[in-house]
Amino acid sequence: MALASDPYQGHDATVLLTVVLVGPLVLLGLLVYLCSRLPRRRRPAGDLSAAWRDLSLLAVACALALYLWGCLHLLFVDRQERGTECAKVDGVVRGRGAEAVTGDFVPLRLVCHMPGGRSHTVLVPEYINPSVAVLLLLALAGGLASVLHGRARRTAQRKEG
Repeated sequence: MALASDPYQGHDATVLLTVVLVGPLVLLGLLVYLCSRLPRRRRPAGDLSAAWRDLSLLAVACALALYLWGCLHLLFVDRQERGTECAKVDGVVRGRGAEAVTGDFVPLRLVCHMPGGRSHTVLVPEYINPSVAVLLLLALAGGLASVLHGRARRTAQRKEG
């Protein structure tokens, strides 16, 4: 919840700017790695653990891209625009604005605390957080499948050799 000294905190500008500047570099690194993994010729059939790993990294890259898209929505909005967005309820500008505004990075959101105890989120598109969550679960499943398949393959190789 917001501090009494500044009820309109939003997101820490330094952290938000750092995420927006460093995030694309990490995303670019992931994409360069994944492009280097594209098959130039057919891979052997036993290389499933690498395919699962690459799928997992692709899901992470997609989640990072969506998260950065949400951060860009927050970066270029000043306090007055936040107040205007907070005053909009159901697309109509209502009377009083928010009593407090708080920002969270996980999940990414800007919450307007309205008079009467109501609150709603603004600026970050609604599809960002659920999509990021699903992509991260897919990345976790792909990483787990990669590890399990790699272990099974190594165990089978030891028994053969």
